[in-house]
Amino acid sequence: QLQLVESGGGLVQAGGSLRLSCAATGRTFTNYAMGWFRQAPGNERDFVAAISASGASTYYADSVKGRFTIARDNAKNTVYLEMNNLKSEDRAVYYCAAAITYARVLSGNGVGSWGQGTQVTVSS
Repeated sequence: QLQLVESGGGLVQAGGSLRLSCAATGRTFTNYAMGWFRQAPGNERDFVAAISASGASTYYADSVKGRFTIARDNAKNTVYLEMNNLKSEDRAVYYCAAAITYARVLSGNGVGSWGQGTQVTVSS
């Protein structure tokens, strides 16, 4: 399994931007599709974005499409989530996820590794 450590969360005003990072160790990073999920208080963990192992394919939840961008740097074993035009409804704990297949990240089922989460708070 990969070990995942997120960073980059914090407090930002509505309309602002943040970039989350997720550093991976332990296995061959390029064997894994990666994703970001988020969990708001009282809600279940929801899918946000996914990127294939090669980086050639990406997919986004409708709620963040056009505002968030997922990217990976395989040389640095890191995946990023660039978040722009943040809204109050984006407030959540954001989790990095790794899975052996892209489909598993998209579905959230069979994710092999989760990070510890990083808090994103958006003030209005």
